[in-house]
Amino acid sequence: MAWTINNGKLYFNTELYTGNASSSRNITGVGFQPDWTWIKSRNTADYDNMVTDVVRAAPKMLKTNSSAAEDASPGAGGIGSFDSDGFTIATGGINNTNMNNNGTTYVGWNWLAAGTAPSNTYAVKVVSDSGNKYRFDDFGTNAVTLEISEGGTFTFDQSDSSNNGHPLRFATQADGANSSQYTTGVTTNGTPGNAGAYTRITVAASAPTLFYYCTNHTGMGGQANTPVTNSFSNFAGTIKSNISPNTTSGFSIVSYTGTGSNASVGHGLNSAPKMIIVKSLGAAESWFVYHADLTSATYTINLDTTGAQFSNASTWNSTAPSSSVFSIGTDAGTNGSSVNFIAYCFNDVQGYLKCGSYTGNGNADGPFVHTGFKPSFVLGKRTDGAGGWWILDSKRPGFNLTNEYLLANDAQAEASDGSFASDFLANGWKARATNGNFNASGGTYIYMAFAENPFTSSAGTPVTAR
Repeated sequence: MAWTINNGKLYFNTELYTGNASSSRNITGVGFQPDWTWIKSRNTADYDNMVTDVVRAAPKMLKTNSSAAEDASPGAGGIGSFDSDGFTIATGGINNTNMNNNGTTYVGWNWLAAGTAPSNTYAVKVVSDSGNKYRFDDFGTNAVTLEISEGGTFTFDQSDSSNNGHPLRFATQADGANSSQYTTGVTTNGTPGNAGAYTRITVAASAPTLFYYCTNHTGMGGQANTPVTNSFSNFAGTIKSNISPNTTSGFSIVSYTGTGSNASVGHGLNSAPKMIIVKSLGAAESWFVYHADLTSATYTINLDTTGAQFSNASTWNSTAPSSSVFSIGTDAGTNGSSVNFIAYCFNDVQGYLKCGSYTGNGNADGPFVHTGFKPSFVLGKRTDGAGGWWILDSKRPGFNLTNEYLLANDAQAEASDGSFASDFLANGWKARATNGNFNASGGTYIYMAFAENPFTSSAGTPVTAR
């Protein structure tokens, strides 16, 4: 069977480099402008797993091996920008040591989310709320503040009859007061309240903060921020989220603000995520992971520790994700009141992305894990007992046995002691070690894997193992 993604490197790619402590180091060769980059030193211990994404904006950083809150102002250091073929590491500070110390070897894992030209359509209605107000996608709050990022194209569908007499337009001041209508990148079609009516904006580079408003009536609209985040507002859940989704590759970056009460958050994918990784940005809380192959949605597991899965109904509100939202309960780690969060969401894509599980056999001739593709990256964890989150990829060492591993929950250097030895094959991977964290007899394990190539291309051409 042929799949739609022939070359996984267009959506995920691993880049290896050696630090040189130079100013504004540009790392190229990724093949696209990343939206999420995860960097770890290989030959030096005590250098953290550093995570930066475009929704939070560089150089804000998190550490997967730590419960620490986001470092929102790391100064000169860390990732300074995401570029067309990679990223730039700013100079100075401890974060530069973590990413570009002279002579230290590094691995950078890079994912594409919505990219530099996101798009979305909002269904507009006009509702009565102390006067008429615009409402988007039937969200429970009116005249909300929008996020529509530079480079993106956003359509405001005004075909609903409630829009009659209420043309939605943009200005640089609320209600267009004392300013002319903002028209850069804006097109309109039809008459509001009739089929086919819309206002569409492609947000220009360095666009100002905008306001959406009705040309006939005051007080109906709100603010429209125009950040450089490759993202946009989503109204599918009870909490407004900001998302950077790639429905082709099954990956979405989601930011939201917690309420402390049971809620749901829109993720922007076209099917239910199989794995979700959530981190509090403003508080020292563990990383919480949902995985479809844990015992149930009442269970969770932490990315920054070695602990087994555990029951906690307040993490995901004991509710599995849907095709539009994931649920959160009252736990401070996923829904602290007025706390900002980031979530990385993944759903299965045949031939490219697989979130699954396997049972160990305790034998060096370990289980074969079928993914349907040639893996380029595998993240895994034992769920019925303690064990680290191990990471294998196709570039370390670049041939079988794949034996060089790092741990997401630990700052240790790369090891190749055979604990996680595997063969990467054309349609999956096979364990070649008996380590209890990887292949204990009867042990249960979850994983997330990304493809280098599908087992069979869209032209029907089989791939080969390395």
